[in-house]
Amino acid sequence: MADVAKLAGVSPQTVSRVLNDHPRVCAETRARVVLAIERLGYRRNLTARALVTRHSRRLGVVSFDATRYGRAGIVFAIEQAARERGYSVSIVNLRTLDRAGIDAAVGHLAEQGVEGVVIIGPRSSATGAFGGLPEGTPAVVVEGWGTGGVPVVGVDQVEGAMLATGHLLELGHETVWHVAGPAGWLEADGRVQGWRAALRAAGRQVPDVLIGDWSPRSGYQAGKLLMTLPGRVTAVFVANDQMALGVLRALAEAGVPVPGQVSVVGFDDIAESEFFSPPLTTVRQDFAAVARDSVDVLLAQIESDGPAERERLAVTPQLIVRGSAAVMFDAFQEGRRPPNAVSSRVGENSAEDAEVVGA
Repeated sequence: MADVAKLAGVSPQTVSRVLNDHPRVCAETRARVVLAIERLGYRRNLTARALVTRHSRRLGVVSFDATRYGRAGIVFAIEQAARERGYSVSIVNLRTLDRAGIDAAVGHLAEQGVEGVVIIGPRSSATGAFGGLPEGTPAVVVEGWGTGGVPVVGVDQVEGAMLATGHLLELGHETVWHVAGPAGWLEADGRVQGWRAALRAAGRQVPDVLIGDWSPRSGYQAGKLLMTLPGRVTAVFVANDQMALGVLRALAEAGVPVPGQVSVVGFDDIAESEFFSPPLTTVRQDFAAVARDSVDVLLAQIESDGPAERERLAVTPQLIVRGSAAVMFDAFQEGRRPPNAVSSRVGENSAEDAEVVGA
């Protein structure tokens, strides 16, 4: 505060009045103080105490659209992991994930005295938004792309999509269609990338992508569209379980048996997926592991008073095999039963005996 006062040519008391929006400060003086604050990157003393002495034992979390399954699961798991390590958590949920929003959220958390910040940044709009963090602020990005040395922790989305697509190919399907998440979501991009990589590695045709918006309704619309496409659709990898539910509904209404005629694989392993009809084969994301790793990376920065040792830490996903994907009947009839295939009978892999692959 003394540095701000000196640069603005006022007393520290005047700086305090400006910070507290006191009415007895003329406009010209207020403007000089505000300019000095911006030039010096000044934060309130509570911030300085948190960033320098590291004694608040409070972490900040900046989240986006925390109502969605993945975001909600990660935020909850981070809070639990922090508590286990003796830290409390303050959370800011953003409507828009961009540079201005992240800067404002970090500033708000800093004024609460947080020692470090976890930023959940699943949108491409957040790329490059972390360069504006106050210098020396311990930070980690979850499910995003870091810049400026900010470490990243997240599930390996590409690997998860390759597990799902590879499983369907092993069941004898000639190719796999994909219902993707919306543009601008890094998770959706990673799953498209993994799906394409698996098909190309197997020398298979890569169909056009169908785009959804993560909702069951968009999956339902995509499922109806799949039934109108030329050629035979026998396998579909859906970018999340909610959209997969919509695809299953569309196929059921069209009289298409799953997995007898079309196999479906989702992503996320939400709690309801094992109770879909048929139980959904899907890719499980270990949010607890992501939370533990992100908190550990953040605390390592706080305790060492230095940058993180790792730039990126990927958590391996798991394929959960249930009853919605099975051997392609044509392959079975022709004696081309693929390796590691499961029975084509509907419901063979129930909720009780689901097989975990890739653990």
